[in-house]
Amino acid sequence: MKISSVIIAKNEEKNIFKCLKSQAGCIDEIIVLVDNLTTDKTIEIIKSFPSVKYESIDWQGYSKTKKYGISLCSNNWIFWIDADEALTEDLSEEIKRFKNSKPAFYSYTFPRKAFFLGKWIKHSGWYPARVTRLFDRNFIDVSEDEVHEHLVVKGKPGLKVKSGALNGNIEHYTDPDINHYFLKFNNYTTLAAEELARKGKKFRKTDLLLRPFWLFIKMYIIKLGFLDGTEGFILAVFSSAYVFTKYCKLWEWTRIGRD
Repeated sequence: MKISSVIIAKNEEKNIFKCLKSQAGCIDEIIVLVDNLTTDKTIEIIKSFPSVKYESIDWQGYSKTKKYGISLCSNNWIFWIDADEALTEDLSEEIKRFKNSKPAFYSYTFPRKAFFLGKWIKHSGWYPARVTRLFDRNFIDVSEDEVHEHLVVKGKPGLKVKSGALNGNIEHYTDPDINHYFLKFNNYTTLAAEELARKGKKFRKTDLLLRPFWLFIKMYIIKLGFLDGTEGFILAVFSSAYVFTKYCKLWEWTRIGRD
């Protein structure tokens, strides 16, 4: 069995080398789609890996871009990985063994640990937050969601994907500093609010009053975020602000009658 990986990258010169190097020896084909608005050295770094295939593209949104990347793959088994992620050595070895096995499922999950503001987050509901990333494209597809896109059963998008589990970690170098977090914040909250509106979600004041507060309690208290120190507190507050802003944008569009 052979596996292809698909990566989307925009201004990822700080992460792309680590991402590509971690796949050497366990992934048979690596395809990188580089947003043509990229201005840093991402492409130069990719070129230092002769076996890696890349293409500069016009941005089509997360879902459509990933679907396009999958269409370029030579193999049926696909590993979806972000440019700011990397495989641990344990996971690399586990994937090698998986390739010599007979899969019992059409998709597989992995635990993912996040590096947030210089610290590995071990609680807060972020670890071990399993993500489904390895799948057989004959049976599994990417959802149409424009943010937080996920995997669905091909031809039956409403049917929940039943996945197997591998145990090696994916490392996620998510936000090295606060500035980076808020550079993504505005775009992601806009996409999330658009998704809510598209699905017919109606704004309620309780969305602003209760949802952010509940998320903070859940992350910081119930999910033991306080054990992640100052970073855990900041993460819970920022995550609450994300939810608050998302619903503020939904309210704004409802108020002005925006489609």
